[in-house]
Amino acid sequence: MAYSEDSALKALSVIKDPLKEGDIISAGRLASLAKVDGAVQAVLQIPPAQAEAFFPIRDAAQKALETLDGVEKAQVILSAHKPGPQIGGRPRTNPHQAKRPDGVQGDGEVKRIIAISSAKGGVGKSTMAANLAVALKKTGLAVGLLDADIHGPSLPMMFGTSGQQARAIPVGRRKIIVPIEAHGIQTMSIGYLTQDDSPIVWRGPLVQGAIARMLWDVDWGKLDVLLIDMPPGTGDAQLGLAQDIKPGGAIIISTPQDLALLDARKGVAMFEKVDIPVLGLIENMAVFTCPDCGASHHIFGTGGAKRDAEALNIPYLGAAPLDMTIRESGDLGVPASTFDTEISETLQGLAKDLWQEALKTPQRE
Repeated sequence: MAYSEDSALKALSVIKDPLKEGDIISAGRLASLAKVDGAVQAVLQIPPAQAEAFFPIRDAAQKALETLDGVEKAQVILSAHKPGPQIGGRPRTNPHQAKRPDGVQGDGEVKRIIAISSAKGGVGKSTMAANLAVALKKTGLAVGLLDADIHGPSLPMMFGTSGQQARAIPVGRRKIIVPIEAHGIQTMSIGYLTQDDSPIVWRGPLVQGAIARMLWDVDWGKLDVLLIDMPPGTGDAQLGLAQDIKPGGAIIISTPQDLALLDARKGVAMFEKVDIPVLGLIENMAVFTCPDCGASHHIFGTGGAKRDAEALNIPYLGAAPLDMTIRESGDLGVPASTFDTEISETLQGLAKDLWQEALKTPQRE
Protein backbone atom coordinates (compact mmCIF):
# COMPACT_ATOMS: atom_id res chain seq x y z
CA MET A 1 0.00 0.00 0.00
CA ALA A 2 1.42 3.39 -0.99
CA TYR A 3 1.93 6.21 1.50
CA SER A 4 -0.96 8.62 1.98
CA GLU A 5 -1.44 11.59 4.25
CA ASP A 6 -4.52 9.89 5.66
CA SER A 7 -2.44 6.89 6.75
CA ALA A 8 0.10 9.23 8.39
CA LEU A 9 -2.66 11.03 10.29
CA LYS A 10 -4.11 7.74 11.49
CA ALA A 11 -0.67 6.64 12.70
CA LEU A 12 -0.20 9.87 14.63
CA SER A 13 -3.74 9.91 16.02
CA VAL A 14 -2.97 6.98 18.37
CA ILE A 15 -0.34 9.03 20.23
CA LYS A 16 -1.74 10.59 23.39
CA ASP A 17 -1.20 14.27 24.05
CA PRO A 18 0.56 14.85 27.41
CA LEU A 19 -1.29 18.09 28.18
CA LYS A 20 -4.76 17.66 26.73
CA GLU A 21 -7.33 14.89 26.58
CA GLY A 22 -7.14 12.87 23.40
CA ASP A 23 -4.39 12.49 20.83
CA ILE A 24 -1.90 14.94 19.31
CA ILE A 25 -4.00 15.38 16.15
CA SER A 26 -7.27 16.27 17.88
CA ALA A 27 -5.26 18.53 20.22
CA GLY A 28 -4.14 20.56 17.19
CA ARG A 29 -0.41 19.87 17.62
CA LEU A 30 0.29 19.08 13.98
CA ALA A 31 1.58 22.27 12.34
CA SER A 32 2.76 20.69 9.08
CA LEU A 33 3.10 17.33 7.41
CA ALA A 34 4.99 16.77 4.16
CA LYS A 35 6.62 13.95 2.22
CA VAL A 36 9.51 14.57 -0.14
CA ASP A 37 10.74 11.51 -2.03
CA GLY A 38 10.83 8.82 0.65
CA ALA A 39 11.18 11.11 3.68
CA VAL A 40 8.30 12.39 5.82
CA GLN A 41 8.66 15.48 7.98
CA ALA A 42 6.15 16.55 10.63
CA VAL A 43 6.19 19.62 12.85
CA LEU A 44 4.44 19.56 16.22
CA GLN A 45 3.47 22.88 17.81
CA ILE A 46 4.13 22.81 21.58
CA PRO A 47 4.24 25.26 24.52
CA PRO A 48 7.84 26.44 25.11
CA ALA A 49 7.79 25.56 28.81
CA GLN A 50 6.63 21.98 28.16
CA ALA A 51 9.28 20.89 25.67
CA GLU A 52 10.66 18.12 27.90
CA ALA A 53 7.25 16.49 28.19
CA PHE A 54 7.09 16.23 24.40
CA PHE A 55 10.42 14.50 23.80
CA PRO A 56 8.86 11.02 24.18
CA ILE A 57 5.97 12.18 21.98
CA ARG A 58 8.41 13.20 19.27
CA ASP A 59 10.12 9.82 19.37
CA ALA A 60 6.82 7.94 19.30
CA ALA A 61 5.56 10.02 16.36
CA GLN A 62 8.76 9.41 14.44
CA LYS A 63 8.55 5.65 14.96
CA ALA A 64 4.88 5.64 13.95
CA LEU A 65 5.63 7.40 10.67
CA GLU A 66 8.59 5.16 9.90
CA THR A 67 6.35 2.08 10.02
CA LEU A 68 4.25 3.33 7.09
CA ASP A 69 4.61 1.85 3.64
CA GLY A 70 6.62 4.01 1.29
CA VAL A 71 8.39 5.89 4.10
CA GLU A 72 12.16 5.46 4.13
CA LYS A 73 12.83 8.03 6.83
CA ALA A 74 10.78 10.20 9.18
CA GLN A 75 11.68 13.35 11.07
CA VAL A 76 9.49 14.96 13.71
CA ILE A 77 10.34 18.48 14.85
CA LEU A 78 9.06 20.16 18.01
CA SER A 79 8.37 23.85 17.46
CA ALA A 80 7.47 26.46 20.07
CA HIS A 81 7.08 29.17 17.46
CA LYS A 82 4.29 30.00 15.07
CA PRO A 83 5.10 29.07 11.46
CA GLY A 84 7.03 31.84 9.77
CA PRO A 85 6.85 33.13 6.21
CA GLN A 86 8.06 31.03 3.31
CA ILE A 87 10.30 32.16 0.50
CA GLY A 88 8.46 34.56 -1.75
CA GLY A 89 6.42 36.07 1.06
CA ARG A 90 3.70 33.40 1.10
CA PRO A 91 2.73 32.60 4.70
CA ARG A 92 3.08 29.08 5.96
CA THR A 93 -0.31 27.79 7.02
CA ASN A 94 -1.29 24.96 9.27
CA PRO A 95 -2.94 22.46 6.91
CA HIS A 96 -5.08 21.17 9.74
CA GLN A 97 -6.44 24.51 10.96
CA ALA A 98 -7.98 26.59 8.20
CA LYS A 99 -8.28 30.31 8.88
CA ARG A 100 -11.52 32.20 8.45
CA PRO A 101 -11.29 35.00 5.89
CA ASP A 102 -11.71 38.60 6.96
CA GLY A 103 -14.96 40.40 6.27
CA VAL A 104 -18.48 39.06 5.90
CA GLN A 105 -19.04 35.44 6.94
CA GLY A 106 -21.31 33.36 4.73
CA ASP A 107 -22.46 31.21 7.66
CA GLY A 108 -23.06 34.17 9.98
CA GLU A 109 -26.83 33.60 10.18
CA VAL A 110 -26.82 29.79 10.36
CA LYS A 111 -28.31 28.78 13.71
CA ARG A 112 -27.22 25.14 13.81
CA ILE A 113 -24.80 22.92 11.92
CA ILE A 114 -25.18 19.14 11.97
CA ALA A 115 -22.70 16.71 10.42
CA ILE A 116 -24.14 13.61 8.71
CA SER A 117 -21.45 10.94 8.93
CA SER A 118 -21.03 7.24 8.31
CA ALA A 119 -17.28 6.55 8.72
CA LYS A 120 -17.86 4.01 5.91
CA GLY A 121 -18.88 4.31 2.29
CA GLY A 122 -21.80 2.49 0.75
CA VAL A 123 -24.33 2.78 3.57
CA GLY A 124 -26.50 5.43 1.89
CA LYS A 125 -25.26 8.41 3.91
CA SER A 126 -25.58 10.97 1.11
CA THR A 127 -29.04 9.71 0.14
CA MET A 128 -30.09 9.93 3.77
CA ALA A 129 -28.65 13.45 4.11
CA ALA A 130 -30.59 14.62 1.06
CA ASN A 131 -33.84 13.13 2.31
CA LEU A 132 -33.38 14.46 5.84
CA ALA A 133 -32.80 17.94 4.43
CA VAL A 134 -36.04 17.86 2.44
CA ALA A 135 -37.95 16.30 5.34
CA LEU A 136 -36.76 19.04 7.70
CA LYS A 137 -37.77 21.66 5.12
CA LYS A 138 -41.29 20.19 5.05
CA THR A 139 -41.60 20.90 8.79
CA GLY A 140 -41.17 24.61 8.08
CA LEU A 141 -37.46 24.98 8.81
CA ALA A 142 -35.01 26.93 6.64
CA VAL A 143 -32.49 24.28 5.60
CA GLY A 144 -29.14 24.14 3.80
CA LEU A 145 -27.13 21.13 2.64
CA LEU A 146 -23.37 21.20 2.09
CA ASP A 147 -21.87 18.30 0.14
CA ALA A 148 -18.47 17.92 1.79
CA ASP A 149 -17.39 14.91 -0.25
CA ILE A 150 -14.81 16.62 -2.45
CA HIS A 151 -13.71 13.45 -4.24
CA GLY A 152 -17.17 12.03 -4.92
CA PRO A 153 -19.84 14.76 -4.86
CA SER A 154 -23.32 13.29 -5.31
CA LEU A 155 -25.61 16.15 -4.29
CA PRO A 156 -26.01 17.61 -7.82
CA MET A 157 -27.40 14.31 -9.13
CA MET A 158 -29.72 13.71 -6.17
CA PHE A 159 -31.15 17.25 -6.35
CA GLY A 160 -31.37 17.44 -10.13
CA THR A 161 -28.84 20.25 -10.35
CA SER A 162 -26.09 18.52 -12.35
CA GLY A 163 -24.37 20.88 -14.75
CA GLN A 164 -25.31 24.04 -12.87
CA GLN A 165 -22.48 26.37 -11.91
CA ALA A 166 -22.48 28.56 -8.81
CA ARG A 167 -21.79 32.26 -9.25
CA ALA A 168 -20.00 34.69 -6.98
CA ILE A 169 -21.15 38.19 -6.06
CA PRO A 170 -19.13 41.00 -4.43
CA VAL A 171 -19.96 41.56 -0.76
CA GLY A 172 -17.82 44.20 0.90
CA ARG A 173 -14.19 43.62 0.06
CA ARG A 174 -14.53 40.05 -1.11
CA LYS A 175 -16.71 37.75 -3.18
CA ILE A 176 -19.31 35.38 -1.79
CA ILE A 177 -20.67 32.33 -3.62
CA VAL A 178 -24.43 32.12 -4.12
CA PRO A 179 -25.79 28.65 -3.23
CA ILE A 180 -28.07 26.84 -5.66
CA GLU A 181 -31.62 26.35 -4.40
CA ALA A 182 -33.35 23.06 -5.16
CA HIS A 183 -36.51 21.61 -3.60
CA GLY A 184 -36.50 24.54 -1.17
CA ILE A 185 -33.00 23.70 0.09
CA GLN A 186 -29.93 25.95 -0.18
CA THR A 187 -27.28 23.60 -1.58
CA MET A 188 -23.55 23.74 -2.24
CA SER A 189 -21.18 21.16 -3.68
CA ILE A 190 -17.74 21.10 -5.27
CA GLY A 191 -19.69 19.89 -8.31
CA TYR A 192 -21.02 23.46 -8.70
CA LEU A 193 -17.48 24.85 -8.77
CA THR A 194 -15.84 22.56 -11.35
CA GLN A 195 -16.38 22.67 -15.08
CA ASP A 196 -16.86 18.96 -15.83
CA ASP A 197 -16.95 15.50 -14.28
CA SER A 198 -13.16 15.24 -13.97
CA PRO A 199 -12.04 13.66 -10.68
CA ILE A 200 -10.77 15.93 -7.91
CA VAL A 201 -7.26 14.79 -6.97
CA TRP A 202 -6.50 17.24 -4.17
CA ARG A 203 -4.50 16.13 -1.14
CA GLY A 204 -5.69 16.34 2.45
CA PRO A 205 -5.02 19.99 3.34
CA LEU A 206 -6.61 21.21 0.11
CA VAL A 207 -9.68 19.06 0.74
CA GLN A 208 -10.04 20.37 4.26
CA GLY A 209 -9.63 23.95 3.11
CA ALA A 210 -12.25 23.51 0.40
CA ILE A 211 -14.79 22.19 2.90
CA ALA A 212 -14.21 25.10 5.26
CA ARG A 213 -14.39 27.69 2.50
CA MET A 214 -17.64 26.25 1.17
CA LEU A 215 -19.05 27.09 4.59
CA TRP A 216 -17.49 30.52 5.10
CA ASP A 217 -17.53 31.77 1.50
CA VAL A 218 -21.10 30.77 0.62
CA ASP A 219 -24.00 33.15 1.23
CA TRP A 220 -26.16 30.69 3.16
CA GLY A 221 -28.48 33.39 4.48
CA LYS A 222 -30.76 32.79 7.45
CA LEU A 223 -30.91 29.06 8.12
CA ASP A 224 -32.35 27.13 11.03
CA VAL A 225 -30.02 24.26 10.23
CA LEU A 226 -27.23 23.43 7.80
CA LEU A 227 -26.59 19.72 7.22
CA ILE A 228 -23.07 18.76 6.17
CA ASP A 229 -22.85 15.53 4.20
CA MET A 230 -19.46 14.32 5.40
CA PRO A 231 -17.08 12.28 3.26
CA PRO A 232 -16.75 8.68 4.47
CA GLY A 233 -13.96 7.85 6.88
CA THR A 234 -12.38 9.20 10.06
CA GLY A 235 -9.28 10.83 8.60
CA ASP A 236 -7.97 14.24 7.65
CA ALA A 237 -11.13 15.77 6.22
CA GLN A 238 -13.24 14.71 9.18
CA LEU A 239 -10.75 15.85 11.82
CA GLY A 240 -10.21 19.11 9.96
CA LEU A 241 -13.93 19.71 9.74
CA ALA A 242 -14.28 19.09 13.44
CA GLN A 243 -11.47 21.51 14.30
CA ASP A 244 -12.30 24.26 11.81
CA ILE A 245 -16.09 24.26 11.64
CA LYS A 246 -17.08 22.63 14.93
CA PRO A 247 -20.60 21.36 14.13
CA GLY A 248 -23.05 21.48 16.99
CA GLY A 249 -23.72 17.78 16.62
CA ALA A 250 -23.34 14.72 14.41
CA ILE A 251 -25.64 11.99 13.14
CA ILE A 252 -24.21 8.55 12.33
CA ILE A 253 -25.68 6.56 9.44
CA SER A 254 -25.10 2.80 9.35
CA THR A 255 -26.56 -0.39 7.98
CA PRO A 256 -27.25 -3.28 10.38
CA GLN A 257 -24.21 -5.13 9.01
CA ASP A 258 -21.49 -5.82 11.60
CA LEU A 259 -18.76 -4.42 9.34
CA ALA A 260 -20.62 -1.14 8.89
CA LEU A 261 -21.33 -0.92 12.62
CA LEU A 262 -17.65 -1.43 13.38
CA ASP A 263 -16.85 1.72 11.38
CA ALA A 264 -19.84 3.52 12.87
CA ARG A 265 -18.36 2.96 16.33
CA LYS A 266 -15.11 4.51 15.09
CA GLY A 267 -17.06 7.51 13.89
CA VAL A 268 -18.70 7.94 17.28
CA ALA A 269 -15.29 7.76 18.99
CA MET A 270 -13.85 10.34 16.58
CA PHE A 271 -16.59 12.88 17.32
CA GLU A 272 -16.24 12.27 21.05
CA LYS A 273 -12.51 12.99 20.83
CA VAL A 274 -13.15 16.43 19.39
CA ASP A 275 -16.06 17.20 21.73
CA ILE A 276 -18.82 17.10 19.12
CA PRO A 277 -21.96 15.45 20.55
CA VAL A 278 -23.38 12.53 18.61
CA LEU A 279 -27.10 13.26 18.37
CA GLY A 280 -28.05 9.77 17.32
CA LEU A 281 -27.70 6.81 15.00
CA ILE A 282 -29.95 6.09 12.00
CA GLU A 283 -30.15 2.55 10.65
CA ASN A 284 -30.38 2.53 6.86
CA MET A 285 -31.36 -0.38 4.56
CA ALA A 286 -32.85 -2.12 7.59
CA VAL A 287 -35.34 -4.31 5.75
CA PHE A 288 -36.30 -5.12 2.17
CA THR A 289 -39.92 -5.90 1.36
CA CYS A 290 -40.39 -7.88 -1.83
CA PRO A 291 -42.76 -5.98 -4.14
CA ASP A 292 -44.02 -9.25 -5.64
CA CYS A 293 -44.74 -11.45 -2.62
CA GLY A 294 -44.70 -8.94 0.23
CA ALA A 295 -42.16 -10.92 2.28
CA SER A 296 -39.67 -8.95 4.38
CA HIS A 297 -35.96 -9.75 4.27
CA HIS A 298 -33.28 -8.41 6.64
CA ILE A 299 -30.50 -8.54 4.07
CA PHE A 300 -27.84 -6.89 6.24
CA GLY A 301 -28.91 -8.41 9.56
CA THR A 302 -31.28 -7.12 12.20
CA GLY A 303 -31.12 -5.26 15.48
CA GLY A 304 -27.40 -4.50 15.41
CA ALA A 305 -27.67 -0.73 15.07
CA LYS A 306 -30.10 -0.40 17.95
CA ARG A 307 -27.93 -2.56 20.19
CA ASP A 308 -24.85 -0.53 19.30
CA ALA A 309 -26.63 2.76 19.97
CA GLU A 310 -27.63 1.52 23.41
CA ALA A 311 -24.11 0.27 24.13
CA LEU A 312 -22.61 3.58 23.02
CA ASN A 313 -25.21 5.53 25.02
CA ILE A 314 -26.43 7.52 22.02
CA PRO A 315 -30.03 7.86 20.81
CA TYR A 316 -31.33 5.36 18.27
CA LEU A 317 -33.36 7.55 15.91
CA GLY A 318 -34.96 4.77 13.92
CA ALA A 319 -34.61 2.86 10.68
CA ALA A 320 -35.18 3.40 6.97
CA PRO A 321 -35.90 0.48 4.64
CA LEU A 322 -34.01 -0.72 1.59
CA ASP A 323 -36.60 0.52 -0.87
CA MET A 324 -36.48 0.83 -4.65
CA THR A 325 -38.27 4.19 -4.68
CA ILE A 326 -35.52 5.82 -2.60
CA ARG A 327 -32.93 4.80 -5.19
CA GLU A 328 -35.13 5.71 -8.17
CA SER A 329 -36.04 9.14 -6.83
CA GLY A 330 -32.39 9.92 -6.11
CA ASP A 331 -31.42 8.99 -9.65
CA LEU A 332 -34.18 11.28 -10.96
CA GLY A 333 -32.96 14.21 -8.87
CA VAL A 334 -36.02 14.35 -6.59
CA PRO A 335 -35.43 12.96 -3.04
CA ALA A 336 -38.03 10.43 -1.92
CA SER A 337 -39.05 12.58 1.07
CA THR A 338 -40.42 15.15 -1.39
CA PHE A 339 -43.47 12.97 -2.04
CA ASP A 340 -46.38 12.02 0.22
CA THR A 341 -45.80 8.28 0.52
CA GLU A 342 -45.25 5.70 3.24
CA ILE A 343 -41.50 5.96 2.68
CA SER A 344 -41.71 9.73 2.97
CA GLU A 345 -43.53 9.39 6.30
CA THR A 346 -40.73 7.16 7.61
CA LEU A 347 -38.09 9.70 6.55
CA GLN A 348 -40.18 12.51 8.05
CA GLY A 349 -40.22 10.68 11.37
CA LEU A 350 -36.44 10.31 11.33
CA ALA A 351 -36.05 14.03 10.59
CA LYS A 352 -38.37 15.02 13.44
CA ASP A 353 -36.46 12.84 15.92
CA LEU A 354 -33.17 14.28 14.65
CA TRP A 355 -34.47 17.80 15.17
CA GLN A 356 -35.65 17.05 18.70
CA GLU A 357 -32.10 15.96 19.56
CA ALA A 358 -30.63 19.00 17.81
CA LEU A 359 -32.78 21.34 19.90
CA LYS A 360 -31.03 20.01 23.01
CA THR A 361 -27.79 21.60 21.81
CA PRO A 362 -27.09 25.36 21.96
CA GLN A 363 -27.48 27.57 18.91
CA ARG A 364 -24.37 29.02 17.29
CA GLU A 365 -23.37 32.45 18.49
